[in-house]
Amino acid sequence: MSLLRPFLLQTNCLGRYNTGMSMAENPSQRPLVVLRPQRGKASLNLLEIWQFRDLLTTLAQRDIKLRYRQTALGAIWVVFQPLLAAGIFSLVFGAIGKFPSDGLPYFLFAFAGQLGWGAFANTLTKSGNCLVQNSALVSKVFFPRLILPFSTIFSTLLDFGVGLVVMIFLLAINGINPGLAILATPLWLLALMALGLGLGLFAAALTVSYRDVQYILPVLIPLMMYATPVAYSLSAAPPKLAVILAANPIAPLIEGLRWSLTGRGTLNWLYVAYAVAFTLVILFLGMVYFRNMERRFADVI
Repeated sequence: MSLLRPFLLQTNCLGRYNTGMSMAENPSQRPLVVLRPQRGKASLNLLEIWQFRDLLTTLAQRDIKLRYRQTALGAIWVVFQPLLAAGIFSLVFGAIGKFPSDGLPYFLFAFAGQLGWGAFANTLTKSGNCLVQNSALVSKVFFPRLILPFSTIFSTLLDFGVGLVVMIFLLAINGINPGLAILATPLWLLALMALGLGLGLFAAALTVSYRDVQYILPVLIPLMMYATPVAYSLSAAPPKLAVILAANPIAPLIEGLRWSLTGRGTLNWLYVAYAVAFTLVILFLGMVYFRNMERRFADVI
């Protein structure tokens, strides 16, 4: 029996088989990674994202390359959409509604708000749909699923960068110098994208089990936009209504981004502190919820 021992098959914890020989005797054998579900903060393990950074960059590049491949206007859509929205807002809220615009041309005022809203909404939409759109990859290959929502950030950054170039051009035409306030632009952008990503993580995990979510988002996001000072300022609302609108955490962040881009308007730093705290909590809870639900993705999707 001892002579046969090296050739006896032993079953490991993953259901695979290997011989009783040592690794020195069997060089083809490789160490096995045992995957165990974890809950709570321990399930985050954000170091995995760095370990899979090549996959992260590959998915991000794929998203950017495929986005406008079969469109007639191509990347022009990145500029056309916020310009069209700003034009409509200028007509409705500026020319007809006579809303104040902090001393700015209303088109410029609305375009600055639209840039911030686009960063939030695009991050939420793309991250919320990332699992369903990559269902074949999720069900067949092991990798940290957080890679998928994080990979959508890069295309949003590209869109914002193109829009920012147009914004600088508009500022130059109108002779407006935002001053040192423009240096804070990356901070407002980071906060808006973090909030969109946090909500998107909840949406992505829920969409796997409830496909209704992917139909609710396109309806909910435009409604959220009108409850956010994108085309108007909080200062234009009555004081009591302004407090209610400021309870929307996106509102102070949009106002802050517009202040950075134009150097006009005033900020309520209490509202800003509330929005930043809310963003950090939502992002953390979104990642924890996503990772706790991750073990079900491959089976359910």
